[in-house]
Amino acid sequence: VTGVLSDALKQIENLQTEKVLHIVYQQQAVFQVPAVTRCSSSMSGHTDAVISVLFSPDGRQLASGSGDQTVRFWDLTTETPLHCCEGHKKYILCIAWSPDGKRLASGCRSGQLCIWDPSTGKQVGHTLNGHKQWITWLSWQPLHRDSECRLLASASKDSTIRIWDVKLCKTTLVLSGHTHSVTCIRWGGEGLLYSSSQDRTIKAWRTKDGVLCRTLQGHGHWVNTIALNTDYVLRTGAFDPGDKALEHRGIQGMNSTELKEKALQRYNTVKGSESELLVSGSDDFTLFLWKPGEDKKSIARMTGHQQLINQVCFSPDLRYIASASFDKSVKLWEGKTGKYITSFRGHVSAVYQIAWSADSRLLCSGSSDSTLKVWNIKKRCLMKDLPGHADEVFSVDWSPDGERVCSGGRDKVIKIWRR
Repeated sequence: VTGVLSDALKQIENLQTEKVLHIVYQQQAVFQVPAVTRCSSSMSGHTDAVISVLFSPDGRQLASGSGDQTVRFWDLTTETPLHCCEGHKKYILCIAWSPDGKRLASGCRSGQLCIWDPSTGKQVGHTLNGHKQWITWLSWQPLHRDSECRLLASASKDSTIRIWDVKLCKTTLVLSGHTHSVTCIRWGGEGLLYSSSQDRTIKAWRTKDGVLCRTLQGHGHWVNTIALNTDYVLRTGAFDPGDKALEHRGIQGMNSTELKEKALQRYNTVKGSESELLVSGSDDFTLFLWKPGEDKKSIARMTGHQQLINQVCFSPDLRYIASASFDKSVKLWEGKTGKYITSFRGHVSAVYQIAWSADSRLLCSGSSDSTLKVWNIKKRCLMKDLPGHADEVFSVDWSPDGERVCSGGRDKVIKIWRR
C-alpha cells in the first residue's frame, strides 16, 4: 500500500465483503532525516589516512582513528579539533564508543587496546595487552545488559576473541574456536556474541561463561562482515532519535539505572517477539541470512554481487538490508526474508562503507572513487552525489540524531556533510 488504503483495495480483483482481509503493516519513523547536500567543513589534523570515523550514540561527539597512530575527538558545534590522543605504537584499525557515550575504545595493528575519556582526551587505565596480532574489531556489551559499560570484546588476527573488564583492565574470557583470523564481532542483546572468521564460519558464544553455542556454516570463502538487525538500537542505547525532548536534554544527564531501563525498553520495542536475525557477507560474493539464536540453518542465501562483499547493514527499522561490494554497487534486500529488491549503481569503483539515516529512508555510501552518494530508498534512486575528497573514502557514518554525515579517507581529511 503506497497511497490510500481504499484505492489499494479497489485494485484487488474478486474481493468479497464477507472475506477477512489480513493487512500487515509496519510502523515507519515519525520523524524525517533530511538528505545531506553540502560539505560544511573539512577538518585536517591527521597526518596519515583516516581509517575509521564514528559518532557517539547520541550523535553529539565525533571520534576518528588514523594511520598516524592517534585517536582524535572533534567538536561538532564549531567543527574543529578537540583532543588528540597518543598512546598507540602502530596505526589504528578500529574504534568503538561505549553505549553510554562516556568512553571510546581503540585497537591498533600492534594488538594493543586503549580506552579514552572523550571529555578530557586522556587515557582511562593502562593499555590492554593480550592479543598476539592486530585488532580487527571491537564491540561493547549492550547498555540494557550492563549499565556501567564495563565489558568490551575485541577480535584479532590471532584467531581469538577476548572479553575485557575495562575497569579492572584485565581479560575475563578468551574465546578460541576459530582457526583463522576473526574478521568481525557483534555483541547481541540476548546474551550472545557472534563472530565471523576467515575459516568460513560464524560462531555464537554465550558471553557469561564463554561456551560455544552454535557454528554456522555455508560460506565458501572468508566471511568478511556480519550485522544484527538490532545493531542500530544497541549502538544508540538509551538515545531515541524520535524523542525531541531527549535530543535537547541529551543522555549525559541521566543516571545509569535510567539509561539501562530506557535502553531495554527501546530494544524490546524494536526487536519485538522474534529473536535476533544476523546477515553475513563473504568473499564468495554471497550473503546469508540466519536466526543464530535458534537454528544453525540459514533462512536465505542471497546472491547477485559479482565481487566480494565489504559491508552489510540492517536499516534501523529492520525492514531492509544493504550490502556494499567491490563490484561498485550497493544492493538492497528485504530484512525478514532476504529477498532481492534493487541495486544502486553510480559509483565507478569499489564501495567500501555504507551508513543508514536514523529514519531508514536514506542510505549513504563511500567509495574508492573518492565520492559519497546518498540514495533514496523509497524511490530507489540516487538522491545526491557528494564529491570533495581527494582520494579513496575509507569510512562513512551518519549521526544518530540525523544532523550530519561524516567521512574520512586516504586524503587525511575528515569532512562533515550537512543539509
